Amino acid sequence: MTQVKKQSEELDLVTIRFAGDSGDGMQLTGNQFTENSAIFGNDISTFPDFPAEIRAPAGSLAGVSSFQLQFSSKDIHTPGDILDVLVAMNPAALKVHLQDLKENGMLLVNTANYTPKNLKLAGYEQNPLEDGSLKAYRLIQVDMNKLVITIAKGIDLKPKIVTRSTNMFALGILFWLYEREPDSTIKFLNEKFAKKPEIVEVNTRALKAGINYGETVEIIRTTFRVPKATLKKGLYRNIMGNQATAYGVLAAAQKSGLEVFYGGYPITPASDVLHYLSAYKHFGVKTFQAEDEIAGIMSTIGASFAGDLAITATSGPGVALKTEAIGLATITELPLVIINVQRGGPSTGLPTKTEQSDLLQAMFSRNGDAPNPIIAPYSPGDCYYAAFEACRIALKYMMPVFLLTDGYLANGSEPWLIPSLSDMPEIPTRKVTNPNGFQPYTHDKDTLARDWAVPGTEGMEHRVGGLEKSDGDGNVCYDPMNHDQMTRLRHDKVEVIANDIESAVPFGEESGQLLILGWGSTYGAIRSAVELAIEEGLSVSHLHLRHINPFPANLGDVLLKFQKVIIPELNMGQLSMLIRSKYLVDAIAFNKIQGKPFTLHEIYNKIKELVEG
Repeated sequence: MTQVKKQSEELDLVTIRFAGDSGDGMQLTGNQFTENSAIFGNDISTFPDFPAEIRAPAGSLAGVSSFQLQFSSKDIHTPGDILDVLVAMNPAALKVHLQDLKENGMLLVNTANYTPKNLKLAGYEQNPLEDGSLKAYRLIQVDMNKLVITIAKGIDLKPKIVTRSTNMFALGILFWLYEREPDSTIKFLNEKFAKKPEIVEVNTRALKAGINYGETVEIIRTTFRVPKATLKKGLYRNIMGNQATAYGVLAAAQKSGLEVFYGGYPITPASDVLHYLSAYKHFGVKTFQAEDEIAGIMSTIGASFAGDLAITATSGPGVALKTEAIGLATITELPLVIINVQRGGPSTGLPTKTEQSDLLQAMFSRNGDAPNPIIAPYSPGDCYYAAFEACRIALKYMMPVFLLTDGYLANGSEPWLIPSLSDMPEIPTRKVTNPNGFQPYTHDKDTLARDWAVPGTEGMEHRVGGLEKSDGDGNVCYDPMNHDQMTRLRHDKVEVIANDIESAVPFGEESGQLLILGWGSTYGAIRSAVELAIEEGLSVSHLHLRHINPFPANLGDVLLKFQKVIIPELNMGQLSMLIRSKYLVDAIAFNKIQGKPFTLHEIYNKIKELVEG
């Protein structure tokens, strides 16, 4: 082939989705394009989407795995709505994702996988590559299998192994299309497969072949540049939510002077918190992979009793199993952080899909009146700060704290300005060593926290347990008035935290026609939609809650300044229920329960409906 003369065009932002069978390496490919964009200096936001079944049949709709990213020269908050490019490695990926590709968008397919068998599995009666149904798109058909086998001549690998490098071929085409250098991916390949040089070689050749293909194929006559974003000065890295959560715990341990104990049972999508923390034994981190969820949290309660910063992470089904133990941690007033990386439910539900359906579980699931603070991060990078805050509150106020992330935050990524540990606030603890006058259930008049004495300290021997405690000495007590007093005290311990958190301040005007109230991972879509609506002159503001129990002290006053309040949630309206109950505000619930996050346009269209309707 001869090289085709190309034009170059500058863009503000681009949205790409890599999709294929779960064995096609779409997550790795997407991560490599993300890393490359982060190194280049773009602002990025990603959305990995995994099959719900561990071994879904190859070529089936249930087995489709995808990775979406948006990269931009501007500040962005979401991985994008409408796709500029769709890489569909097989017919199932095309069937599932084509609806999201914009008209005249680029569609890249590996024709080798569009076999009669795969077409049938995807529900196609005719081959869409041949029947004219894709004429609205810029279709690029490549037999990637044939090309990578050709370039792999001389490498001692079976064809089946060689064809696994087709994802690198596709990545090479996109690197060329968006004028990217492949150096970061070549370095990654050399590090990941250092002991398998033949794998490094075939993948490197495939990557470079994809770049060369872009230079020669006539259907692509324009390449694109997305300039660097103007970000706040500092040192950045690309970070995922579960990773940031683990780093937040490590930072809290450093600021509190405690060692971390993590006890938990593997569960999607929370398992990576354990994986990340287990790499930091040199920081005094102890990790325990328990035999079940109950053992996981009971071990953390024991570690907290012994004086460690105790952490457990799970998802909704795991919280259900931990519930009785969480009540034990509440009545014993021990500091503990329960990380719930929410997923679709109920029961096993949708293990790899995102949802916000565990808020009421965190709020009310214990028997008896057993309130716990609840904190929710709003982005992958914010998981660091929210985890740190959850540890701070647990240690300062001596109680279990819920940290509610979700699958979208846990697996998503963004550029993260690396904070300095010296800039993080100090974390006081209630640890005491002086036995004079010590009583295990004497409470501080301001924080209502009890003292934390490590067992074995001479003169400070004491016991804790699930039976009601006497205020002060902590002995088992069945007196009705004591139980009334202790129940109210546990309630007040949560409420007093409102004096120690930031006031609610809306983005936009402080009063007006419409306030969008959100929590958790809905932040990006809400903020992007509100920015767009404000540019168009609409009266709309946005308030996002990090602290959900207790709410900010001024939240009720803020809500009353708006004619309408709408609460978008990835559930049936759980925060809406809490807001309506506490503040008697006629909040409008806007709910989505599809295992997918809100899009910018879903929120924007709702704003238009409520403001202009």
